[in-house]
Amino acid sequence: MINKLPTGATIGILGGGQLGRMMALAAHRLGLNTHIFCPDPNSPAFDVTPLKTVAAYEDLSALKAFAQSVDCVTYEFENVPAETAAAIAETGTALFPSAKALEVSQERLVEKTFIQNAGVDVAPFAKVDSQEELEAAVAEIGLPAVLKTRRFGYDGKGQTILRDKADIATAFDTIGAQPAILEGFVPFNKEISVIIARDQKGATAAYDPAENVHKDHILYTSTVPGDIAPELAENAKSIATKLIEALDYVGVMGVEFFVVPSEGGDQLIVNEIAPRVHNSGHWTEAACLVDQFEQHIRAVAGWQLGKPVRHSDVVMQNLIGDEIDEGMNLTDSNVQVHHYGKTEIRAGRKMGHFNRILGPNRAQ
Repeated sequence: MINKLPTGATIGILGGGQLGRMMALAAHRLGLNTHIFCPDPNSPAFDVTPLKTVAAYEDLSALKAFAQSVDCVTYEFENVPAETAAAIAETGTALFPSAKALEVSQERLVEKTFIQNAGVDVAPFAKVDSQEELEAAVAEIGLPAVLKTRRFGYDGKGQTILRDKADIATAFDTIGAQPAILEGFVPFNKEISVIIARDQKGATAAYDPAENVHKDHILYTSTVPGDIAPELAENAKSIATKLIEALDYVGVMGVEFFVVPSEGGDQLIVNEIAPRVHNSGHWTEAACLVDQFEQHIRAVAGWQLGKPVRHSDVVMQNLIGDEIDEGMNLTDSNVQVHHYGKTEIRAGRKMGHFNRILGPNRAQ
């Protein structure tokens, strides 16, 4: 059954960061209202909508009242507690993407297993719940390898690289002796990502892949088109389509890939999936008539997806920490700047981004 919302309807958003803020802005542009639920009273998304709830994600009574006040619920980040999703579902209010997408993406072992079972290549991996299991996993996978916590890791947090045998003794304690996963090191030559959407009828739309560069484990730039062969770009879109369909997903999803050179040509290995609008898709704001935020709102509202056509070549650059001051002074005619409304500048904190148009889409 399609949960199609009329203009004037209200979409509930779990999470009040910059992604929730940009989704809310897109919704209001389409004539839809948004209600933000977030425990942080200083959430930047609160600035762009009058409807807000400040409460913990575990506050079941607040969640119930929130869900009953909106026409559907979505979220801006994948670490929404399972209990929160269950509480929304119990009210009968539609939740997009589904709780299954959260279950798969917020636990790395479950995520890797899901991707592998979908017939898509991932790095070799093994469960690690103890020092003994770490030693066994290293014996199976080899070094170098990456040890990651299975939950709540992002932007390089919650992980450590094992380069030689001396690292084995300290790695598990370095990540806090938490449930973990060991992943074989992938000798990639670049990282790319695909932003893909799926609507309530099952139609999909994928944007062109972006070539991503990280700085201190944080995404720094996304360039479109990247240095990606056309057949590889189409393959990346095809894999993203396979994964979003396997999840029976509704909304926008990011799929991150390693590009690995081989004798037969570059190969793609999926690094992770993100069940939400994605940092590497911010370029769509300046280079597409329908950006990833509008696309997500269209999907969860039961509307038809927009065309993911790119009219310009573009590079997106994150403004991290005090880079925001210099970024807001950019006045080039080919630059679009976006400030996230965060008041406290901290090292490593994403404060905004800018899109620099490089010229017309050469492929059109």
